[in-house]
Amino acid sequence: MQEIERKFLLKDNSFKKEACDSFYIQQGYLNSHKERTTRIRITGEKAFITVKGKSSSSGLSRFEWEKIIPLAEAEELLKLCEPGQIEKQRFLVKFENHTFEVDEFYKDNEGLCIAEVELNSEKEEVSLPAWIGKEVTGDSKYYNSALINKPYTTW
Repeated sequence: MQEIERKFLLKDNSFKKEACDSFYIQQGYLNSHKERTTRIRITGEKAFITVKGKSSSSGLSRFEWEKIIPLAEAEELLKLCEPGQIEKQRFLVKFENHTFEVDEFYKDNEGLCIAEVELNSEKEEVSLPAWIGKEVTGDSKYYNSALINKPYTTW
């Protein structure tokens, strides 16, 4: 129930040529408080409810609990979410021993692309592809829950 990940901006979109899969994501937040968030996410025919805790001081890890829920229930819960939703295309890119999840955001967050890589520990070493740019791990303005309140296009 612990999520450990690093986040990065991108230098370019060459990751798309390396992607082994991609899918559309729609998500909203029942609660986007910085101490805890509750997210509803739909990816194709699957839906999830996720609770995340506050990030560690390094920004690398935080509590995460996620369960699959019926699609119809997720669609109803999205109607109860706080204003603003996240819409993005997620690309999966395998590089050496890791899979990078690259999110290309749409609508109010158009122009933003973020790559995330999940780790088994905060000290785990990870090689970075050439298209990886500045690290933004721990910078809360890049959290999806923050992007619904202050979208990228308003920065």
